[in-house]
Amino acid sequence: MPLAVDASAWVAGLLIATCARYELSAPMTWLRTAVLLALLAVALQGLIGHFHHLYRGRYWFGSFEEVRAVAATVLLTAFLLTVTALSVPGGHVHVSTPVVGGSLALTLMFGARYWRRVRRERSAPATPSDRVAVLLFGAGDACRELVRAMLRDRHSRYLPVGLLDDDPRKRNLQLHGVSVLGGRDHLADAVVRTGASVVVFSVANANAQLVREIRRRTLAAGATFKVVPSVAELLDGRIRVADVREPRPSDLLGRRQIETDIESIAGYLRGKRVLVTGAGGSIGSELCRQIHRFGPRELMMLDRDESALHATQLALHGRALLDSPELILADLRDRHRVRSIVADRQPQVVFHAAALKHLTLLERNPAEAVKSNIWGTLDLLEACGGVDTFVNISTDKAANPVSVLGYSKRITERLTSHTASASGQNFLSVRFGNVLGSRGSVLTAFSAQMASGGPITVTHPDVTRYFMTVQEAVQLVIQAAVIGRPGEALVLDMGKPVRIADVARQMAEQAHQPIEIVYTGLRPGEKLDEELFGHDEHDSRPLHPLISHVSVPPLDPADVRLLNIFASRDTLTAELAGLCRLRERVATEA
Repeated sequence: MPLAVDASAWVAGLLIATCARYELSAPMTWLRTAVLLALLAVALQGLIGHFHHLYRGRYWFGSFEEVRAVAATVLLTAFLLTVTALSVPGGHVHVSTPVVGGSLALTLMFGARYWRRVRRERSAPATPSDRVAVLLFGAGDACRELVRAMLRDRHSRYLPVGLLDDDPRKRNLQLHGVSVLGGRDHLADAVVRTGASVVVFSVANANAQLVREIRRRTLAAGATFKVVPSVAELLDGRIRVADVREPRPSDLLGRRQIETDIESIAGYLRGKRVLVTGAGGSIGSELCRQIHRFGPRELMMLDRDESALHATQLALHGRALLDSPELILADLRDRHRVRSIVADRQPQVVFHAAALKHLTLLERNPAEAVKSNIWGTLDLLEACGGVDTFVNISTDKAANPVSVLGYSKRITERLTSHTASASGQNFLSVRFGNVLGSRGSVLTAFSAQMASGGPITVTHPDVTRYFMTVQEAVQLVIQAAVIGRPGEALVLDMGKPVRIADVARQMAEQAHQPIEIVYTGLRPGEKLDEELFGHDEHDSRPLHPLISHVSVPPLDPADVRLLNIFASRDTLTAELAGLCRLRERVATEA
């Protein structure tokens, strides 16, 4: 028991310090005083350690986190003992005794923990006959944690037999007794030499190209390929054996390291009232998850889909009773309801992710795009004129738009810019492309088609799209809100565009049966290649290497209110296109 170990260390340390001072012939009076001092030290150690959570099960015995807590507790205890020694009359306690005794006690505490940790790590459990031999690629921190977990867990089905890493400085490295056997070029040989049947990609933040390369080599060697999640996917950042999983399309297409300024983000979110619209959607729910980590004063989650709100609350708290004021069931088309919510709850930061986003459906129903995407956003902008920060989630289809979806999102960018000019507040838009794994995304559609036996339908053999995982996109959205200037549209770096046909082939290769790929042709409003910047926009990245800043001309809301949703589909679409081209009213009057 940790407290018993630490108590024994204090008793031994103070008695040794007292005896050493008198060369093992200390008077009985001094020894009795040393014993009383030791009892006081034990009481202080227990009390202070309790407040440091040292004896409340927070720390793994022998972990580095526990060592820091032990050191802080011992130092404070030794200080209080020294103060006591100085105040005891008669000089029966020398001032050096708590200092020397505390040093000895700390050494004994560290020694006991080190011995326990080494013993635990070297006493590998008996290897069950059904454990699977695995190689791990990437001998970094994630790999170290995973190897230790595999060796400790008696119920783990994985047994690490070797490591692989491309860094030549790690060639002779051992992690918990498991050796680095080479780099990616040695993968096939290592599989044969060790008898491994699984290769685990254990680089928690790697680019998708490396994931694809190691997967290709693993399958060619006849082994099964698995991955650990990216750090962004893990709630507490710790990797466990249970986290090892099959690769997802997002691992093969959109995984990379995202650097964000955590301190600046925390500064504008901590203690603030934050509203997220569309909180039940893919982007909105991930926004809520990441914002929640920064300790806002109040996180308000708004959506018109009650089931989606239930799922978001469940993911956030592990329970969903739906009785919390953090959930707001409302439709942005209801102008009076929107105004009432903003007036009553007074958000300081707003992330507007609610929108209709299916291009083909909106192409056939432009009036719905006007009511939800345009008028719904305008009503929210007007209601939020006094908030500190407003972030409008836009899309790459707003750059040189040719579809109803693109027109509607470009108009919201311009309306956001107008509100920024009128209010002087930090209102801006963030533009990015397809989100991997979102509801209605191409990957979700492909997965459903594969589950039903195929075929996978692709519009055109050469069509390309930008992809980003939802975790990466939201990290940059939150960062963009810090560095964006009022009225701007911030464009996220989506990497290189990906051929959809290649995605379809990669997913078909993972199927357990042959899957046919059928080409259906581009639909109205679809581009062969998406764009991130308009013809008159330039890629400028003054503050963040993955975030570009473009200026957006304002659009007067009065022009938007004149849209006739009862007009024919072609007429209304033409009106939307005209609004995107409409020059600023000030420029026209000049």
